[in-house]
Amino acid sequence: MKVTLITIGDNEDKYLATGFELYAKRLQHYVSFEAITIPSQKNKSNSKEAAMQAEAKEIQKKLTPSDLVLLLDEKGKEFSSVEFAKQVQKYLNMPGKRMVFIIGGPYGFAPEIRERAQQTLSLSKLTFNHQMAKLFFLEQLYRAMTILKGEPYHH
Repeated sequence: MKVTLITIGDNEDKYLATGFELYAKRLQHYVSFEAITIPSQKNKSNSKEAAMQAEAKEIQKKLTPSDLVLLLDEKGKEFSSVEFAKQVQKYLNMPGKRMVFIIGGPYGFAPEIRERAQQTLSLSKLTFNHQMAKLFFLEQLYRAMTILKGEPYHH
C-alpha cells in the first residue's frame, strides 16, 4: 500500500525540512511514500470558513474514492507508539490503494473532509505548529514500521 501525507502550509524551516527528508527517505525502505503540500489559504481568504473550504477543495482534488483517509487533529484519538504501530498494521491490511494522512491548516478541517475520513488521530494533547507536526508524525510512522518489523529503533 502506498502512504501519502497531505499537509497544508507554506513556511518550512530548513531544520524541520531536513528532518522530514531524513525520515521520508528512511520510510521508503518499508512503504512507498509521497508528501503533498497544499498552500495555506489563511491569509488569502476573507474568513476562516472560506479558507477551510478552499483548502478542502484542494485536498479533495488529491483524493481518490478508494483512499483510506486519516486526519491528524488535536481532537483525534491518541495512541502510544506501539498502539499506533498496531493501528498502522490494520490500515495496511485494509483494501485500498493508498493510506492518506492529512494535517490540516491553521483552522482545521472543513466538514466534508471530516466526513470523508475513516479515522481522526492526535499526535498529542499538546499543540504543535504544522511543520513540527509533519516531522513528528513522519518519525512516528517510521517508528511504527520498525516496531512492526521487530527492529531495534523503538528501544
